[in-house]
Amino acid sequence: MQDSRPVAVGIDVGGTKTHLRAVAGTDSVADHIRTSRGWRPHDPAAATAWLATLVGEVLPAHIRPSAVAVGAHACETPRQCEGIRLALQERLQVPCLVVGDAELLAPAAGFDRGVGLVAGTGSVAVGRSADGAPVQVGGWGAVLGDEGGAAGLVREAARAVWAAHDRGEAPDALADRLTAAFRVSEVPALGGALESATDVSADWGRHAPAVFEAAEEGSLLAQRVIAEGGRALGALVARLAARGVPVDDVVVAGGTILSRPALYSAFAEALLDAVPSARPHVLQVPPVEGALALSRTLLRPVTR
Repeated sequence: MQDSRPVAVGIDVGGTKTHLRAVAGTDSVADHIRTSRGWRPHDPAAATAWLATLVGEVLPAHIRPSAVAVGAHACETPRQCEGIRLALQERLQVPCLVVGDAELLAPAAGFDRGVGLVAGTGSVAVGRSADGAPVQVGGWGAVLGDEGGAAGLVREAARAVWAAHDRGEAPDALADRLTAAFRVSEVPALGGALESATDVSADWGRHAPAVFEAAEEGSLLAQRVIAEGGRALGALVARLAARGVPVDDVVVAGGTILSRPALYSAFAEALLDAVPSARPHVLQVPPVEGALALSRTLLRPVTR
């Protein structure tokens, strides 16, 4: 029998896992996690089919959604998200919203507006301007960007040890850690090891612990790389502020920054310098809570 209460569905499609939660009022209807295998956000038809199948498989047979909000990994532009939203709304015949996954952070933390900052394998910051338009900065991939994310830190660490090598300096703890991590015998060989990566972000990013371990062992190069990573993350927020995005509350998530106090401290210090009014908050709940919060807004009656 169909529950007469509206059912809000929130979906967080991450790079590796997808989390769906559905509630009727305050009662849980579904809470499901699976891999994100098959997610193709650059193909609206495929993305819509993937999401609709997920909803159909996870919700109990007698339950239909009343609204669906999705935070989607690699949904990088408003136009791309809108294409998926329109197709999903037509498919499910209920109000839908699709945003980039980083946009889930502020509502997950209970803020109506604010910045979502992610520093995991990559890095990105998102917010909305005063007129509600989405604004994203960073997130350009490990080869050209993602400063402060795991892959970006490894890239900058390699550059630092190459520069030290060019200056004729003896290898320090950072050089030792990186060459061991990439299984090469000397600093010059790091170039070939990095260039041979088949999945640059993942293959570089998994070696980020070497940078933090070297810093703990006293490597000034590693400490400098981490400090510069923190400043780069603070600069993302400053860039949003310069574009008219309210940045009073910055909700921080991502495995790299939350698991490494040195990076978080460097970011918080840089944020204080760059945007003194901004307050950082560590996300304490799963991002899918942000998708649920957005889904509930779709259920609100329109006021005139």
